[in-house]
Amino acid sequence: MLAPAKLEDGQTVRIGSQQVRYVRRKAPGAAPGDLPIVVLHGWGAHIEAVAPILAALDGAPDLIAVDLPGFGESEPPPEAWDVDAYARFVLGFLDELEVPRAHLVGHSHGGRVSIAIAADRPERVGRLLLVDSAGLRPKRGWQYRRRVAVAKLGRVVAKFGGPPGRRLQERLRARVASRDYLEASEAMRGTFRAVIAVDLSDRLPRIGAPTLLVWGGRDEDTPLWMANRMEELIPDAGLVVLEGAGHYSYADAPGQFGAVARRFLLEQPRAAAAKREPADGAGS
Repeated sequence: MLAPAKLEDGQTVRIGSQQVRYVRRKAPGAAPGDLPIVVLHGWGAHIEAVAPILAALDGAPDLIAVDLPGFGESEPPPEAWDVDAYARFVLGFLDELEVPRAHLVGHSHGGRVSIAIAADRPERVGRLLLVDSAGLRPKRGWQYRRRVAVAKLGRVVAKFGGPPGRRLQERLRARVASRDYLEASEAMRGTFRAVIAVDLSDRLPRIGAPTLLVWGGRDEDTPLWMANRMEELIPDAGLVVLEGAGHYSYADAPGQFGAVARRFLLEQPRAAAAKREPADGAGS
């Protein structure tokens, strides 16, 4: 998928030791009870990659997207991070922006981080929209086990073989490693290994927020069986499959995605809030 042009309304903020870039768009006349919507991108992506999601939610009372550390224009983590480290970062980022509670939209890796937040800090999440989300351990066959064996061989060769061994390790990596791993910097490769190793199945039943899963019917990176499993495990979850769409379902089927996302994140919360308001002349 081609990345859209750079967004011009980006800002930066320092969270701990890291400088990170984000965008925040507040609509005039937002009601005090309207929760911000926070969009988290996938691995190897950035704010521009989720521009179709931002466009679909245009006019939302408060819309936020951030370059997660190590991606886009945000500084990388100081050490290898796991999913929980990314979740703590997002919570610290929201604290800095004075956002105590928000709706979360997570694509792929951003979905993985959103799951960790929603399960462990439920008071911080209003609604959860997971788009082609990571978070479950893939089914592994003999080809995967072969790749792991070759990768382990490469580490041994690099350790004892000096510079020629390290060159051989790079050639072995190029044969068996995923594109995401190969395109990551050396500092981010440890983070990549840490985040893909986690299986969040045990956390899914702890998610109390209303959850919507939106999935591409032809997603090969996080296959549809993962969406079905998440729907089973999350207590208050529904699933919408966008037929013909792939892993970037929000970009492959923008019209369908936009209609579903706006209903779930904007129209339904407003309808629920209206029901809670007393009728004219009622109450005190």
